[in-house]
Amino acid sequence: MRKTNDLLPISPDRRAETLLLELLAMPGGSGHERAVAEFVAERLREAGAPNNVLKFDQAHRKSALKGETGNLILRLRGTMRGPRRMLISHLDTVPICQGVRPAKRGKRIVSLDEHTGLGGDDRAGVAVLLSTAIDLLEKQLPHPPLTFLWTVQEEAGLHGARHVTLGLLGKPSFAFNFDGNSPAQLTIGATGGYRMNIEIRGLASHAGGHPEQGVSAIAIASLAIADLVENGWHGLVEKNGKRGTSNVGVIHGGAATNVVTDLVQIRAEARSHHAKFRERIIAEIEKAFQRAAKQVTNIAGQYGKAKIDGRLDYEAFCLSKDEPAVLAAQRAVDAEARTAEVNISNGGLDANWLTARGIPTVTLGCGQNQIHTAQEWLDLAEFHSARRIALRLATEA
Repeated sequence: MRKTNDLLPISPDRRAETLLLELLAMPGGSGHERAVAEFVAERLREAGAPNNVLKFDQAHRKSALKGETGNLILRLRGTMRGPRRMLISHLDTVPICQGVRPAKRGKRIVSLDEHTGLGGDDRAGVAVLLSTAIDLLEKQLPHPPLTFLWTVQEEAGLHGARHVTLGLLGKPSFAFNFDGNSPAQLTIGATGGYRMNIEIRGLASHAGGHPEQGVSAIAIASLAIADLVENGWHGLVEKNGKRGTSNVGVIHGGAATNVVTDLVQIRAEARSHHAKFRERIIAEIEKAFQRAAKQVTNIAGQYGKAKIDGRLDYEAFCLSKDEPAVLAAQRAVDAEARTAEVNISNGGLDANWLTARGIPTVTLGCGQNQIHTAQEWLDLAEFHSARRIALRLATEA
């Protein structure tokens, strides 16, 4: 016999938490988001979304990563007048979150495995958007024209937002991206980022028999990195009142201790809110590796080569505080009896590319803490606050 409590309707908070736990438990790193996207699409169909308002674009085919699927888009006609607005989150998580076992512990959601990240970045945002859309569909709430966008490959370089098919979005006037810690923190600007692939070619030789005949690619890389550190071009970079960052993050090279290594591959990045200063950091990185390549020579006077390829991942942006998107976000936060705080991010966001493509975008948090680490946890109070703010943004013209 069923208990009386089993017959009671599930509360919105409890349903949202159930969706969140299901989303957190699903694998879906950058390029492998299909199962997560199909889960979201199926929940939307169950809530009443007809197939003709759900679309997948081909963003993955344009990205360097390729991948399983493009962005998922839900486009709703308005039941009241107002400019079209868009809500955004990204589907992918970072590698440390693969295999996560999420669990609710009091007012938090945590990973049960101490070696695994939670993936609240950005499955919490995915759940905020999904629960908001379900509420709109099931309760037939009045709303202006709306677009919901779940992007792919954000963690790998914002590829989903960069390559989203604008024609499927319905020309939104502005947007709100749910990805971060506090929903009362309005991120209205972010840094620009540039990534580099550096290939160092030396000359192989037997490290014991004829080391003098070789040119070590590892030695070249070491000298270049030391040069950058010594001259203040690695890590936090502050020069003449300008500020940026750079990092040599990945190094691959060598196969044996008895061989002078002839190939090293490096991945590095440079960031700054100032485009010209970022270009200066990039130039200093390139000069350091080119100098180092000529410093390491063999007995015959031969030296190595450094080949450097780079690309702009995203350009910096900063919205005006009187931008309609910023003012709308402030009103929604105020309605929660919270105090909105304006923030500028030193990391890249989907908002970078959406703003660059003509859709001014404010980013709000949804309870994420210690992201990209095995200590990651999600604040449920902030998650539910983000849900309420999202619903206000979706229903107030």
